[in-house]
Amino acid sequence: MDNRPLRRKVLRAACIGIATWVVGRYFLRPMVIDGESMEPTYSRRGFNFCRMHAYSSRRPERGEVVVMRYGGEKWFLLKRAIAFEGETVQFVDGRCIVDGEPIDEPYVKLPCSWNEPPRKVSPGCIYVMGDNRSVPRGIHVGGEMKLSRLFGKPLW
Repeated sequence: MDNRPLRRKVLRAACIGIATWVVGRYFLRPMVIDGESMEPTYSRRGFNFCRMHAYSSRRPERGEVVVMRYGGEKWFLLKRAIAFEGETVQFVDGRCIVDGEPIDEPYVKLPCSWNEPPRKVSPGCIYVMGDNRSVPRGIHVGGEMKLSRLFGKPLW
């Protein structure tokens, strides 16, 4: 009895398993989007992959969605990059103003009207915010986060 076809199948399955593990461990991490802070851009209970280390050689651009570590290795935040170290950010009638200039935010679809006083972003930090700003202050809050917590970028 010839076991070569069985050996090939087992070897192929082992290679696929190892490749899947390597990609999942070092390049892409599956994630479930929980919460309303990024609606309507990302729906609650949606699924996505995080491209790990997408910002290892560059910082995110203003308006890019980023994935940040939150509370250890198990929890992540999906937020939008708003301002960077040294910049002053404030909200007037729901509009985001960075260094005295309102920024264009076409991804904020729902109207909001709250205010926040000017705040200078600390060195080594990034100011992030969710897209769903029409709800009470607590749900969309992001605020200042250390750049060292930057984990990656959503795949889509």
